[in-house]
Amino acid sequence: MVIASVTAESNERIRTLEYPVVDLSWKRGRAAELLVRACEEFGFVKVVNHGVLRSVIAKMEAEGARFFALPPCEKQKAGPPTPLGYGIRSIGFNGDMGELEYLLLHSNPSYISQKAKTICRKDPIHFSGVVNEYVKQVRQLACQLLDMVGEGLGLQDTRVFSRLLQDSENDSLVRLNHYPPWPGSDRAGGDADREPAAGKSRDKRSGGRIGFGEHSDPQILSILRSNDVDGLQILSAEADDGGVWIPVPADPAAFYVIVGDSLQAMTNGRLVSVRHRAMANSCRPRTSTVFFGAPSPGTRITPLPQMIRPHAPRRYKSFTWAEYKKAMYSLRLGHNRLDLFLADPDDRDQDSGGISN
Repeated sequence: MVIASVTAESNERIRTLEYPVVDLSWKRGRAAELLVRACEEFGFVKVVNHGVLRSVIAKMEAEGARFFALPPCEKQKAGPPTPLGYGIRSIGFNGDMGELEYLLLHSNPSYISQKAKTICRKDPIHFSGVVNEYVKQVRQLACQLLDMVGEGLGLQDTRVFSRLLQDSENDSLVRLNHYPPWPGSDRAGGDADREPAAGKSRDKRSGGRIGFGEHSDPQILSILRSNDVDGLQILSAEADDGGVWIPVPADPAAFYVIVGDSLQAMTNGRLVSVRHRAMANSCRPRTSTVFFGAPSPGTRITPLPQMIRPHAPRRYKSFTWAEYKKAMYSLRLGHNRLDLFLADPDDRDQDSGGISN
C-alpha cells in the first residue's frame, strides 16, 4: 500500500510504502531475481538473514559509541577529515553541512591499525581488530550480493563486480556516523519554524534538520546499518515533480543495500544509483555504519558490453575510479556527478565496454 502525505510547511511529499526486502535464506535464483528488480526500480533494498554475526555487529557498534562519547578534544585528535578521519558538521570541501559527527576510515587493515592509535589510545589493537573483522564480514556480504546481481543480470562472468572489492588495492571505506538528538523536530511547528543557529542546517522544504544531505554514493555498492532510530530516506523518481521521499524505518537486524554511481555506469543505467539523505529528526541519537565498496584507483569503469543493446545505447564514457573521485571532490554533495561522464551522441565505442585494471 502506498500513502502520500504533504508536509505542513512545504509541498514536499513524504511517501510510505512497502519497499523491497530480500531474504538471503531464500533460494538463490529467486533472491537474485528480486535483488536485481529492486536495484532497477529503487536502487535500494533491505537485506535480512545476511549472515553477518550479531557479535561482530555489536562490537562495532560499541566501539563507535565509545569513540563518540569521548570529549571533543580527544575526538579531534583523529581529525581533521582529509577526507579520512574525524569530522563534525562539515561534509567534504565545498561547504556542505550536516547535523552529525563521523569517522571515515579506509578499509585497508594496515590503515585501520595505524589510525587506531589516534582513535582509541587506550587499546588501539582491540579497536583495529573489531573494525577489521566487521569490514571483513560486510565485504563478504557485499561480494555475495554483487555476485547475485551478476547472476540476476544473466552475465557470463557473474563475479565481474565482486572482484573489484577483492582487489588488494581496492579503495573501499567504512564510515561511522553519529547524529545527536534534536528536540523539537518531531513536533508540529515549534522549533521547526525557527531559524537554525550558526553552523546548523535545515531543510527549508520539509522543516526538518538535515543530518546528511541529499546525495548518491559514488562507489559500487554501499552496505548500511543503523541503530533503532529512524532517519534514512530514499528518493523515488517515479513522480513527475521530481520524486517523493520515502522514509525507511530502522531495523538494527538488517542491512540496507544502496546502489552507487559506479554500478549504475557499469550496468549502463539499468541499475539506478539512488539519491538518499538522513534526517536528524529524533529526540534520540541515531548511529549508523556504512561500508562503501569501491574499486582500486586505476580501475577503468565503463558499461559492460552485455548491457549495451540497440534499444539501450551506451550512456556513459569510460573513466577511472581516481578520475571519478577527483570529480566528486570538486562538486557539492548533491550534484549529479554521472552527468559529467555521459557519452557523446556520436560515440562509436559501444562494443569496447567493460572493466579493466
